[in-house]
Amino acid sequence: MHTVERVKKRRASELKWGKRRFRRVTAGYRGFPRPKPEGREKPTKRVNILFRCTETGKAHYAPCQRAKKFELIDK
Repeated sequence: MHTVERVKKRRASELKWGKRRFRRVTAGYRGFPRPKPEGREKPTKRVNILFRCTETGKAHYAPCQRAKKFELIDK
């Protein structure tokens, strides 16, 4: 048996290589390194679901999927 919970995306670390490169590229008088996304928002959002074992307490994620609406219902 597992408990199920929805998890929000946490803030990206400032020490990761992508973030360091982004800071270097946007420093000074330079602009944004990639083109801004055009159009409206996507119709679906990604949902991260965390399964936690009730016996051992170990947790694992389900593969990330997209959904327009997501709700957890107790049974």
